[in-house]
Amino acid sequence: MKKIIYTDKAPKPVGPYSQAIENKGILFVSGQIPINPETGEMVSGNIREQTKQVLRNINSILTAGGYSKEDVVKCTCLLKNINDFKEMNEEYAEYFNSEPPARAAYEVSNLPLGSAIEIEVIAFR
Repeated sequence: MKKIIYTDKAPKPVGPYSQAIENKGILFVSGQIPINPETGEMVSGNIREQTKQVLRNINSILTAGGYSKEDVVKCTCLLKNINDFKEMNEEYAEYFNSEPPARAAYEVSNLPLGSAIEIEVIAFR
């Protein structure tokens, strides 16, 4: 049976979706963009700052569901500009600093609210 995961330590969804859904030990975290949950505003600045905020948001949702970054098995990273790949990777590597999950990264033409990055994750325990 599926369980909806929600925390006010991550941004409220900007559309009709849940922050995450857990089902049978698998947590599906919806794509997160760099919105600061305290202000409700998009983090301005470069891709490094935006990536840090996205990963903070993901971490808050994982924690709310009883998971950790070590439980993450798959990530999908969407970048508005693939030239940001190297800097995004540097922040990503700091967060997933041991046994990183499987991952795909794509350049897309646009992201919600003009974000430069969106990341979704799947965690399993």
